Amino acid sequence: MNTFGKRLTLTTFGESHGKAIGCILDGVPAELCIDETFIQSELDRRKPGKSNLETGRKEEDKVEILSGTFEGISTGTPIAMIIFNTNQKSKDYDNIKDLFRPGHADFTYFHKYGLRDYRGGGRSSARETAARVAGGAIAKLMLKEIGISIQSGLCEVDGIKGEVQDFEYAKSSKLYALDPNMEAAQEAAILTAKENHDSVGGVVLTTATGVPIGLGEPLYYKLDAILAEAMMGINAAKAVEIGDGVASTHLKGSQNNDEITINGFTSNHAGGTLGGISNGDTLIVKTHFKPTPSIFQEQHTITTHNEEVICNLKGRHDPCVAIRGAVVCEAMMALTLADMALLNMGKKMDHLKALYPRSN
Repeated sequence: MNTFGKRLTLTTFGESHGKAIGCILDGVPAELCIDETFIQSELDRRKPGKSNLETGRKEEDKVEILSGTFEGISTGTPIAMIIFNTNQKSKDYDNIKDLFRPGHADFTYFHKYGLRDYRGGGRSSARETAARVAGGAIAKLMLKEIGISIQSGLCEVDGIKGEVQDFEYAKSSKLYALDPNMEAAQEAAILTAKENHDSVGGVVLTTATGVPIGLGEPLYYKLDAILAEAMMGINAAKAVEIGDGVASTHLKGSQNNDEITINGFTSNHAGGTLGGISNGDTLIVKTHFKPTPSIFQEQHTITTHNEEVICNLKGRHDPCVAIRGAVVCEAMMALTLADMALLNMGKKMDHLKALYPRSN
């Protein structure tokens, strides 16, 4: 499937080395102010080639809105957006045309479809996430209207954990580091891996504040479950934690329960959800990214003809995909919450009465 969501749906299209990538966002209510400058700023945060910690592929990622708006306002019809690829170097992949890159989706795509686009991974490339960020930017504009704010940053790189969660600092950090005290060590780990033609993994912390009580559709469209699905759908994501996540398994019930007062919860081990429904507290999600599989070391693999060979990669790749993954995590959380907000609109008769008052 290439579509995410129920009431607010995002369908993406395009390949890493194709002519363009893009998306269609359907379900956006009419009369939303579409701030194109903001949408572009979100893409600029994710775009490649901004520093020596990222891939050398330089794409401007200029987004063009094709439909669904009129004079800067959403019309209620599908919003189509396109981003043209301008800096492909497809020849870098000629030597892997007939072999499978270890750690990539080449092997599974080929066996599922009988062929694959070997140029940069084609559809399985993280290049596709630019379209998600474009759609997520509009979802953020929707959420802003109801007081929901989303932010993210790297809390861990190559096992180097930060203790501080400074989201304002992360905005100015070239690796979106949350802990200023650990940023230098984390950056050094990335650069050392890069010098050794290797890569490292990382963990992204994403939070949402201002979330009202009641978002989430039990039993089979729970907020935490769909957030986990959204994050796991990002390239290179291998695990997702909600709230304390794995750490909660080491606690007693008396330690893990978030006690309730008239002023709210006294703690937030649950990460903002109970029974798959938002409880009004801060949503907390950690997404764990594996090391970028594109490394410049010799690796054993096989060809499409089942012959054993040595893989020597060329091209331009991120030494730590989690850096730009932080922006994508924000987009996926925004899309999820906006979808949940629309789904929740008709859950009470009061909602219907407010929208359709009796005429007599």
